[in-house]
Amino acid sequence: MIDPELLAKLACPESRQPLRLAESGELAALNERIAAGKCTKVGGEKVDAPLESGLVREDGRLIYPIRDDMPRLLVEEGIPLTDE
Repeated sequence: MIDPELLAKLACPESRQPLRLAESGELAALNERIAAGKCTKVGGEKVDAPLESGLVREDGRLIYPIRDDMPRLLVEEGIPLTDE
């Protein structure tokens, strides 16, 4: 779990928008797309493992995975939450 004080300081590396912890419904929908092979990171790499947690950008368009309790806050690691 991310410390609330740290979370308040984190921002999207691309847009500088604030981030929030992903809700269970968002993770479930994303993990369905991952399981179906329909999920690609901003950097072009296919997402092949489900997410247990992530940080969602304020506009709700991107999620940054949290793996081994470490947020992956690199632009190319962002995963679109929409098909746009």
